[in-house]
Amino acid sequence: MKQIQKLIDRVTLRVNMNLREFDFDVTPYTKNSIRYEQMTRFNAFYGITSHHPTHFHFIHSNLSGSYFLGKCMTDHSLLYKTDVRGDELKSKGDTFHFQGTDIPVDNDEVIRIRNSVLIKNLIHSFSHEPESPEVFFITNTVSGHYANIHGSPLDGCYIAPFSTVDLTTLHSCIIGTFSYVQAGDLYHERIPSGTVWIKEANFEFTYTYDPAVLEKYIKNTPDQRPTGIFMDFVEHRKDDFQENFDSAIDNPAVNVSSESALNRYAYVGGETTISDNVLISQRAYLENAWMGPGTNAQENSYIINSRLEKNDITAHGAKIIHASLGERVFVGFNSFLNAKPESPLTIGEGCMIMPHTIIDPDEPLNIPEECIVWGYIQNKADLELNSISVSDLNKIKGDVRKGRMEFKGSGEALVHSFAQRIDRILRDNGAYFDGLENRGHAQESHSISYTIIQPHLTGDKQGLYPSMDIRP
Repeated sequence: MKQIQKLIDRVTLRVNMNLREFDFDVTPYTKNSIRYEQMTRFNAFYGITSHHPTHFHFIHSNLSGSYFLGKCMTDHSLLYKTDVRGDELKSKGDTFHFQGTDIPVDNDEVIRIRNSVLIKNLIHSFSHEPESPEVFFITNTVSGHYANIHGSPLDGCYIAPFSTVDLTTLHSCIIGTFSYVQAGDLYHERIPSGTVWIKEANFEFTYTYDPAVLEKYIKNTPDQRPTGIFMDFVEHRKDDFQENFDSAIDNPAVNVSSESALNRYAYVGGETTISDNVLISQRAYLENAWMGPGTNAQENSYIINSRLEKNDITAHGAKIIHASLGERVFVGFNSFLNAKPESPLTIGEGCMIMPHTIIDPDEPLNIPEECIVWGYIQNKADLELNSISVSDLNKIKGDVRKGRMEFKGSGEALVHSFAQRIDRILRDNGAYFDGLENRGHAQESHSISYTIIQPHLTGDKQGLYPSMDIRP
């Protein structure tokens, strides 16, 4: 494992140099997050389809348990159980639209990871960096457990556990535990833990969790592994996935039509139903779930003892337990909807659950249709303080504060932005497929073939994967 340790030392030194103005040392956050005995226990694998340009390039890296799809290049990095999903990368000949400017794409976009340590992360979508539309880069970065890197190039950053960087380019930034950031471009910023921050041209939304509440759910302490309800929840269920990863044979637990896709590395248990035009992604977890037409469960999402009616979106890392969702409900990144049999959750049609929302009810809870919900909610009083109807939000022009939430600008702009994004996600995932037109991931993901790659098991290079270049 000597080479692995040198690799980690190389990465942490580079990250620390980028973050020196904060007097921040990333070393204590990597030391106990990486278990060296796991570095040879899990194989890596990549997917090949006829729909995505293929070029995998791996140099002097550990890829234990990680998955790659599309054009992905990794060098001098450690990726542990990280999913690099490049099925929406820009293609040569595309036009990238950015703030009223059309930028031609001269080459197929590639996800390029260099000098980085990424632990159980999800990397998806394409770069929103207009200066380099053909490269989605993640360099000199450490990212902790179950963080989402969505369309967000990173250079010299620390991304704490269960955080999300979304459609944002970050240089020399620290993103705190369970923080969500969608803010365009950030340079030399430190975002406190438990911050939800969305900033676009015509509006800005900010919510900040009470630190005492947040620590109960996720706590990130130097020299320790992350702790709290979130970690307990995922750790308790991690063994359920193991049979899928151990077997070379795909044995789907439920029948799925040709109009839907169930990834072979998802877990399905109990009495689960998957309707037409449904996408169940890599490492999604379904137990006693009813997935209505056009719904989806994205990577690291959990749907347990719940019913999703139609065209519902469960974003990366979201968890839905003992809940009933009406049609076209959006549940944002890493949200935690933790209802119980004695206190179930009902969400009305057209609701938007903002990213990183925690709903942990101690009484039955009903969210009316066409509402936007955020923050920490345990009962009806919390819901009143942490929600607004879409019609009321549409009328807002100016500054509004509700509890720990602050909003500035045009409420109509926020509603329009989310509506456009929800429609695009449904379209890309194939929710609108009519048998002939509007094909998406749900229809095109049947043809993925998987290839397993293994590391050196002994010697000085133990844990490193051979350098390789894989082309069509």
